[in-house]
Amino acid sequence: MTHSSPSAYNRAVFQKSILNNGIRIVTATLDHCYSVNLSVFLGAGSRYERNEDGGAFHFIEHLCFKGTPRHPTSRAVSETIERVGGYLNAATQREMTNYWVKVARPYFDVAHDLLLDMLLHSLFEPGELEKERNVVLEELASTNDHPDSRMEQLIDEVVWPDQPMGRDVGGTEESVKGISRERLLELMRRQYIPSNTVVTMVSSLAHDEVVETLAPKLESWPVAAPLPWIAAKDGQQAARLKVEYRKTDQAHVGLALPGFPSTHPDRYALDMLSIVLGEGMSSRLFAEVRDHRGLAYDIHSYTTHFQDTGALMTYAATDPKNAAQALDVTLKELAKMRDEVVPDDELQKAKELAKGRLVLRLEDPRSLGYWAGSHELLEGHVPPLEEIAAKLDAVTAADVQRVAAGVIATERLNLAVVGPFRSEQRFAKLLRV
Repeated sequence: MTHSSPSAYNRAVFQKSILNNGIRIVTATLDHCYSVNLSVFLGAGSRYERNEDGGAFHFIEHLCFKGTPRHPTSRAVSETIERVGGYLNAATQREMTNYWVKVARPYFDVAHDLLLDMLLHSLFEPGELEKERNVVLEELASTNDHPDSRMEQLIDEVVWPDQPMGRDVGGTEESVKGISRERLLELMRRQYIPSNTVVTMVSSLAHDEVVETLAPKLESWPVAAPLPWIAAKDGQQAARLKVEYRKTDQAHVGLALPGFPSTHPDRYALDMLSIVLGEGMSSRLFAEVRDHRGLAYDIHSYTTHFQDTGALMTYAATDPKNAAQALDVTLKELAKMRDEVVPDDELQKAKELAKGRLVLRLEDPRSLGYWAGSHELLEGHVPPLEEIAAKLDAVTAADVQRVAAGVIATERLNLAVVGPFRSEQRFAKLLRV
């Protein structure tokens, strides 16, 4: 077992130990914390799946809640945590799966015993598996029934066509129906392994105490080699769009431009661009589209960053008769970001918003654990808050315009619209910057 020295992080001190089999345990000790927040992060998500396996890791996540030899039913699992007033949940994404449990401090033993039992000894009992297959299909149908959720999926399909990055994390009806129990177990054996696992704990417990408690159960976890994730393909040479007809009272308009991976040196300049453009009620899009013109209730932008790709996204929910105009204004604001230097006071406001909201988000112990676990798993270290703040402060107005000039181009535009439209024509003729 190896240890790294603690580093100051907000009001927490993060420490990391690496068990002999490669599992990383990262803790943050908060003296004022009355709960324990235990999370397990695994490099298992839709980016690791072939088309025929689509949704497999999301399905596996569901099945880990369906019973173990010591907790033989899903009710036994849920009752174990609920009888101590705790919370237990999980989420599957493109690049990882995260399981977490939160309980009052006296019930740490209950929490870690249950969570690790689920991950190491789930039964995947055939009858329960088939029932849960239907539940997953219902979840996919529910997502499809919500036009805003459908738009989010559709814009991913446009940005990353014909590849795992653009596919629903939950898979398709065809892939979920077709995947076998044997294949699910095989994929779990490949990805749910020590070298692919980070455990985080945020509580008032000392690091050594957490490691001594967890190590005996974790060190028996068999070692294996994980599957590689499937790289993103780009190759875009012209603007792309998809319009999906839905009889809705609102149109949901998503616009995207390819961005940067999480480790790219310009990612923070792109983040600043997004904040100035459309994050917050004083942003340009909010001021122009909502406050000045009254075209939308919800209008915002955001960035996404993955290991080898990313995107700058905007979203508007608007009356269908205003959808084209809202898109036109958004495109004009993007062009202004590219063609005009952001004033210093506006950039400074964006920096303070980014730093302030990061600090506020990390006030929550579970969010703090998520920050640590996701960074450690995907990037190999937990960046101190001071490091992120310094990178944000180092962004100049020239950096933002340089990045905008490289990102904002007509041939890089991607548009997805869900609403009562039978034709793409009204949107296609606007799709230029």
